[in-house]
Order: sequence, then structure tokens, then C-alpha cells
Amino acid sequence: MASWLAPALLAVGLASAQAPFPNGSSPLNDITSPPFYPSPWMDPSAAGWAEAYTKAQAFVRQLTLLEKVNLTTGVGWEGEACVGNTGSIPRLGFPGFCTQDSPLGVRFADYVSAFTAGGTIAASWDRSEFYRRGYQMGVEHRGKGVDVQLGPVVGPIGRHPKGGRNWEGFSPDPVLSGIAVAETVKGIQDAGVIACTKHFILNEQEHFRQPGNVGDFGFVDAVSANLADKTLHELYLWPFADAVRAGTGSIMCSYNKANNSQVCQNSYLQNYILKGELGFQGFTMSDWDAQHSGVASTLAGLDMNMPGDTDFDSGFSFWGPNMTLSIINGTVPEWRLDDAATRIMAAYYLVGRDRHAVPVNFNSWSKDTYGYQHAYAKVGYGLINQHVDVRADHFKSIRTAAAKSTVLLKNNGVLPLKGTEKYTAVFGNDAGEAQYGPNGCADHGCDNGTLAMGWGSGTADYPYLVTPLEAIKRTVGDHGGVIASVTDNYAFSQIMALAKQATHAIVFVNADSGEGYITVDGNEGDRNNLTLWQNGEELVRNVSGYCNNTIVVIHSVGPVLVDSFNNSPNVSAILWAGLPGQESGNAITDVLYGRVNPGGKLPFTIGKSAEEYGPDIIYEPTAGHGSPQANFEEGVFIDYRSFDKKNITPVYEFGFGLSYTNFSYSNLVVTRVNAPAYVPTTGNTTAAPTLGNSSKDASDYQWPANLTYVNKYIYPYLNSTDLKEASNDPEYGIEHEYPEGATDGSPQPRIAAGGGPGGNPQLWDVLYKVTATVTNNGAVAGDEVAQLYVSLGGPEDPPVVLRNFDRLTIAPGQSVEFTADITRRDVSNWDTVSQNWVISNSTKTVYVGASSRKLPLKATLPSSSY
Repeated sequence: MASWLAPALLAVGLASAQAPFPNGSSPLNDITSPPFYPSPWMDPSAAGWAEAYTKAQAFVRQLTLLEKVNLTTGVGWEGEACVGNTGSIPRLGFPGFCTQDSPLGVRFADYVSAFTAGGTIAASWDRSEFYRRGYQMGVEHRGKGVDVQLGPVVGPIGRHPKGGRNWEGFSPDPVLSGIAVAETVKGIQDAGVIACTKHFILNEQEHFRQPGNVGDFGFVDAVSANLADKTLHELYLWPFADAVRAGTGSIMCSYNKANNSQVCQNSYLQNYILKGELGFQGFTMSDWDAQHSGVASTLAGLDMNMPGDTDFDSGFSFWGPNMTLSIINGTVPEWRLDDAATRIMAAYYLVGRDRHAVPVNFNSWSKDTYGYQHAYAKVGYGLINQHVDVRADHFKSIRTAAAKSTVLLKNNGVLPLKGTEKYTAVFGNDAGEAQYGPNGCADHGCDNGTLAMGWGSGTADYPYLVTPLEAIKRTVGDHGGVIASVTDNYAFSQIMALAKQATHAIVFVNADSGEGYITVDGNEGDRNNLTLWQNGEELVRNVSGYCNNTIVVIHSVGPVLVDSFNNSPNVSAILWAGLPGQESGNAITDVLYGRVNPGGKLPFTIGKSAEEYGPDIIYEPTAGHGSPQANFEEGVFIDYRSFDKKNITPVYEFGFGLSYTNFSYSNLVVTRVNAPAYVPTTGNTTAAPTLGNSSKDASDYQWPANLTYVNKYIYPYLNSTDLKEASNDPEYGIEHEYPEGATDGSPQPRIAAGGGPGGNPQLWDVLYKVTATVTNNGAVAGDEVAQLYVSLGGPEDPPVVLRNFDRLTIAPGQSVEFTADITRRDVSNWDTVSQNWVISNSTKTVYVGASSRKLPLKATLPSSSY
């Protein structure tokens, strides 16, 4: 197995970028990302990591060079049971890591749950639901033998409402996303599984996310997301900081470029921002085939490559034997590999994998009981799937979470239903069963039947899927009612005939999206538009034209256009139910029939047109077919911030949601809290620890004579004692220039805005405490999400930004106190000159209310010199 792609090709992309990230006044097109070296090593005093660090160092000190390479290098696509596996260390009885999708359940496995999607659970605005969902997903991954759950997602954050994978994440608001991701990370890792927060960073569209040939255009390089330093910090980086502060053990770098540098070898983003400023102590992992270099990505901070091969089942690797070669020839210092291995094992010990690990008992490539251990090579026949049921009673929580995440957008008094309606009619393909069952399309790459998750690698198989039609039938039947249905959206005459008979019509419509390797109805991952799929608008018009009590339920991946029917007097109610997961029908029926009073709030804005949201996705290659340039010229103004800045009235604003009762707000009180003045972090790190002193003799790393070679499997061995021959690189030995400081393991200056996981710990100092009274003025108990917004007051700031919230359960006629903290971070802006967070002199105002546009309480924050 040749160790090709050695130094000449491995150096690509290291020193191409010299200019700093722009401060906002520079043009974004064709900008470059600055280099930053060396890659920071773990901080032995980092909060929460000390014990894991000590254990990890002790483990890594035992390892040979080949074993360290095995720990950091994937074995190749379809090489083992999981979507990603690292090599094993048999001498120590260490089986290697199993990394497995997805952010809503265990992908490619049976007897697992299909949880509510991230972009839907966000609509619950409920910290306890975020945590519980994370914990239960972690329990299921743990039970299947998974070490690393490839989730949660906060990249994409949702710059474009049509972004294909937005539904895997939470919300285009960084605070809602940040709180959701932090609670999810805590839940997953409390269950004993490493959370891999992804995709870092700016992975905001599926089109051109990877370089490749595109139809008649030929080769097109990966899209470059170009943005200013302020935009990076105040929007896209914010939830990643929350994930790091919560202790995420891993972060996955993304496919795209950022400021024209591949993210997985972007030293500024990985070394300076992630490991330096944010103090990330875990390990970075490449997205699958997002690594495009060896030495370059190693020195730029990558710690684990996935799935290990340069392309699926190629048999070649940028690391593996090339990593071995780069250490013994001195291109990469051994401390850099030691740090990567230490970070990986520290995450392992942090979540207690040494106590919780069980052998992998499923197989991603077959649900058969017996099959091949190495699926691509077709060797190692035996027991591969033990069909372990890890679901427990998680269906109960999924049903609760889905109901809590349902948003009531309109209600003219028709809801809640009683079950005793004279004639209930259900319409829409989205109400019923898919033709080939809920798992009939690979990775859910189709839109047949009711929609409960999007498509792509962020999915899981349903153990069952309760459709809305069957759940409504059960409820109506229990009350002795009458119900009929038409689930063909194009059966116009049958729709008309039934709608004329119905006293109450419930219409189910949807809109789907997913990952770019699958195209559904002409949508290559990203949506082509924001309209409803399957003739949805016309279906609503046809039904509501004959039934004056039409209830519309929307299952969608994000915002959809509803202005064609939301003002119709015959449309009595509209609900957004998102992507509810396996308990979809039960959850929506709980809300429709009043067993659950809806309390969900929109985690995004619903506008009148796609154009209102700002810049579009790049659907066509740009001139020259290099990297399409996605210029984030709108800065932090996405979703409701954009609508507010442009003074556009949305159809339904961010944070909006009705209830079967009504609430009022009063008694806003703001109290200033004494806190010490903000002090930038100073001083130096320790020197990089070298945990081994490997031999530089190539003869120590040759193929073992007794090894049974598995075809296309990635091994760490060299195939010759002659390094040039082992490299299979005709340019081996030619002098290559590496960035200054890239191999320097001496103590380094600490970053002023850093100092702890998530950034400078003083950013979380509480500066103000806010209280307000929320009263339930209705006749039924209900949940209200009280929301706190701040106006930072500067000319470049949004009118308001979300900064805190709480979901409150309030009995009829009762009042409760909403309490919320405002931290230094909440009232700070990123200063591009000092490269730190500062509180400007602008007047700052706090608002409390029911949505981003319904904020009845207002107060000026007392001035602060913190």
C-alpha cells in the first residue's frame, strides 16, 4: 500500500492567506484567511478537563507511533461497522472509535428511535426538552456501542431559509441555537457518549459544498463563505462558543471554504479561533471527505480524519502511512500528533467511555444478523448485528416534545376540537402512510406520505411512524364520530366532493429538504423555493373553497409561504408542526384535540417571499468555475434581524405562537449586579508536551509479516524503508516552505478574548437581573415562552436581539415571575481593533414579551463601566 500524496501535495493550502479577516469595511469577494500557527495544545488547567487530561496523557504515553496514527486515522469508508471508525490498538485492548450519525437518532440501525428534528425541538423553547432529547439520543447511541454521536448541529445556523440542512440545526438566532446546543451536548455526554458539534463553520448551503464536476460546467471548487470578523463572532461563532463551554468533546470541520481557505485546513479558524480564542479542549474531526491535505490539515489543527480514505473506498489516505512518514521525516513534530491523540482520549475520559463503552452491536451496511465485518472488502463473515433494542420508553418523550414544539399560528376559535364534530375530513398526502413505508427511501430521500424528518445523513430509521390520519381516526372513533379522507393531492373531484360534506376539514401539507448528495423533485439538497410541495397551496384552496372550517397543518423543514391562504376566512386555524419524528400523528392530535395546549413559538420568521430574507443561495457556478463566492455582506442581519432592519412586516414573526389561552406581561424590574471589570487574558501557555520519542528508523514501521491485509483498509505502515519510495511522490525531498511557527512547541501567548472553554470566562459574568410578571388571563392552563431582547444601541446593531427566554407553565388566572440574567456577553460587541468583546457607550434597552415583535415591556439598562 503506497504512502503517496506525501509532502508536495500535503503542503497545499498552508500559506495562501496573509490578509486578516476584514473589519467590515473591506470588500468580501476573493478575500483570504490569515494563517495562525502553531496549533494550540491542550491546556492542563482548562475548566472541567483536568482529570480527563491526566488520564489521556497517561494513555497516550503508552502508545507507539503506529498506534497514535491508528487512533487519529479512519480505517476507510465501509471498513468497519460504523460510518466512521478509527484504527484499533490491540496491544492495549482498545477497539478504536465508532463515530455514527445522526443528530436525531442512530442512523443505519434497527430498534432505535426517530427523534424530533433539531429545527423542530427549537420551537419548544424549552431547556429541559433540549437536554432530555440529547440525553435519550446519547443513551441509544451508547447502547449500540457508539463512541461519538455526530451531532448536534449549529452549522448551518440558517442564513438562507432554503438551506437544505437547516432542519438538522436549531434556529437562525444564535442565542436560541446556543442554548439548545449547549443543553443537547450536556445531555448526550451525560449519557456517556461524546457529542460532535458540527459543522464548523459557515456551511450554509448544500450547492457546491464540495469541489467536483457539476453537469456541463465541469470542475467547480467548493463554495467560499466570505465574511467579516464582526459577523463571524456576533452570529456564526456564537453557538459554537456555547457548545465548547458546555464541554463538547468533538467538533466537525465543514466541507466549504471560509474566506477562500478550506475549513479543515484553515489555521485561523481551527487554531486561532476554535482552539485558541474559544479554548476548545476536545478534538476536531473532518467531515467525510472534507480533508484535502495531509501536513497542511495536521498543522492547521485537524485531530481526526474521517472516514480515513482520500475518497470513499480509494484505499489511499492523507494520513495513515503519510502521517507516519511525516513524523519520522520531521515534517510534523511529534507533539502535534501527541496533542491530537490526547484530545481524542481526553474526550473519551471526559464522558466516561472507559465506564460506559459496550462493543458495537450493529452494522451500518447491513441489517442482516450475519454478514461481513469489512463490508467493502467482503471479508470477516460472522455475526454483525445483534438487533439490540435501545429505545426504552423514549416514545413518550418524543410525543411530548413534538407536541410542545407545535406552533399555533392562527385560530379563529375552531381549536381545540372535541372529537364530536359532525363530519371530520382529512386531506393531503402528508396525512397518510408512504407508499413504500416510512423507511422506503434510502436516507429518506423522497417526499411520500407524511413528513417527519428531512433527508440525508442526518436521519434515522423509524421503528414506526404514527401518521396524522391514523391518530385522528383513533380519536374520532373513540368519540363515535364520522371521518373520511383523501390522501391524493391531485384527486380534485374527490377532494371537492368530500370538502362539501365536511363540517371540519384538516389539511396536511409539507415542504422537504436535505443533504446535497440526494436530489428530490429537482431540489439538490437546498430547496428551490419556499412554496409548499405536492401542490400544497392549491390543495388548501380547493378544500377551503368548500369548507368554511378548514384547519391547515404544516410539516416543513423551515419557513414556507402561507400568504395565499392565511388570511382566508375559511381557513380557521394554521399550525406549524415541523418535523416531529416517529410520534408525529399522536403529537399533532394531542394539540388538535386539546390534550396539549400549544405553547411552541416559531424559531424563525415566516415572510411573504423568499426575497425578504436577503441573499439567496448560489445555485449556479460563478465565472471561471473556481470557488463560488458567497459574500455574507448582510453581516449579522439574517432572519428577523433582517426583517427588522428593513422594516418589513412578516406574516408571522420570530418567536410568535398562539395558545388556547391568553397571557399578559407587567412589572418589569431591572437590577444591576456588581461584577468585576473585564480583564483580557494575558500570559503564556505551557510548552507543548511530547509524550513519546518515536524512532526515526523507517524499518520500524514496515508491514508486519503476519498481517492479513484487508482490501482498501487504511493502515499506518510504510511499504519501503526508502522514504521517497514509501511516499510514492516523485517530488519527495524537494524543499517545501511551511508557515512560520507551524512546528514551534514553545510556550505561546494566550489570546486576549480567550481564557477558558467558550472564551474569556468573564463574558458570562451577570451584569443585570431582570424580572417580569406573566399572567394567564384565560380559562385553561397553558405554557408561555417569555422572551427577553436587548437593543445594543449602535448604528450597526439590529433593532433587537434575543438574549434569554424561559418556558413557563401557568394555571388559569394565575401569575408567575419570569426571571432572566443578562451577561456581559449579552451586551457586548466584537471589536475588530482590540480583537476582544467590548461594551459600547450606546444606550442599551431591554425588552420583554411574547415574540420579537410583541414586546410590551421596556426599560433602559443602567449604564455600565464593566
